[in-house]
Amino acid sequence: MSALFSPISLRGLSVPNRIVVSPMCQYVADHGKATAWHLVHLGGLALSGAGILFIEATAVEPAGRITHGDLGLWDDETEAALKPVLAGVRQVSKTPVVMQLAHAGRKASSHVPWEGGHAIPLSEGGWETFAPSAVPQNEGDQPPLALDTSGLARIRSAFVAAAKRAEHLGLDGLEVHAAHGYLLHEFLSPISNHRTDEYGGSLENRMRFPLEVFDAVRAVFPADKPLGVRVSAADWIEGGWDIGQTIAFAQELKARGVDWIDTSSAGISPLQKIAAGPGYQVPFAEAIKKATGLPTIAVGLITEARQAEEIIAGGKADFIAVARGVLYDPRWGWHAAAELGATVDAPPSYWRAPPREHANLFRTS
Repeated sequence: MSALFSPISLRGLSVPNRIVVSPMCQYVADHGKATAWHLVHLGGLALSGAGILFIEATAVEPAGRITHGDLGLWDDETEAALKPVLAGVRQVSKTPVVMQLAHAGRKASSHVPWEGGHAIPLSEGGWETFAPSAVPQNEGDQPPLALDTSGLARIRSAFVAAAKRAEHLGLDGLEVHAAHGYLLHEFLSPISNHRTDEYGGSLENRMRFPLEVFDAVRAVFPADKPLGVRVSAADWIEGGWDIGQTIAFAQELKARGVDWIDTSSAGISPLQKIAAGPGYQVPFAEAIKKATGLPTIAVGLITEARQAEEIIAGGKADFIAVARGVLYDPRWGWHAAAELGATVDAPPSYWRAPPREHANLFRTS
């Protein structure tokens, strides 16, 4: 039996295989509201053969958007816009759907990637950004506002409110985004966190606010539904956040009942020097899994079925997240199953699709 296509359970959620469609920002929301694009995009990916479909990073407040086009879940309008999208996905697929909750911190108020991705000044329609310290992401950018006690409380409450709305929408799980240089990662990394209060300095202090957010979300999200965290396991810059600190953070999350660690890296500084290559972030997922026993998701240039199979079969991670690969090949899961001699679910309208040599690809009972 293929390890990649073996089932697994996360609390009350049964997952048919270990393939995850990674949360991928689309930058086409309308003031945070989902559009027809999201229905088409997510509906297609729900038929990819993956075990879990992650919705893109979803801002918990307007100031937490990376760009004007970020998806949001902060009021009745943004919740209402997602409702028909999810209903449409549910109508065509049984794939579990998980939402990633996020706040962009000092990396907010930016142009969309195809317009350069650089910061938008207030004078050109940008908005105030927030961070642990008044240190900009890039030299020359307007510094963010350092969060005070009321600001920290506001953002904790925004994560909680979004988690409650996610439950109203019937999401199968949540992931708290603490990676890629966004707000919670900014608290973790000494590169961006220069505070001298109880939220800065020592590792214990830098972990405090991300752990508070996790605890607050876990407290309001149903106990039978899983909650994971995405981390950047390394800043790829001297003196930054690293795998040792990430393991310490994961241990604290384990004590609080985290269900997985989604293991990425980088994003805190343009000075990062990344040694990228096929599967280059897998050792981070493996190290966290070995040190903590937690389920981990491996990400980053995992593009081939047998590569993914080796990672799962070798015990290096529990899930494989595919991002650009599944955009390029929206049936990545089908093709991986065919190559590995496994089966996947598909709607009856597609049962005649596989070529003869893979006639038994779909589970039809």
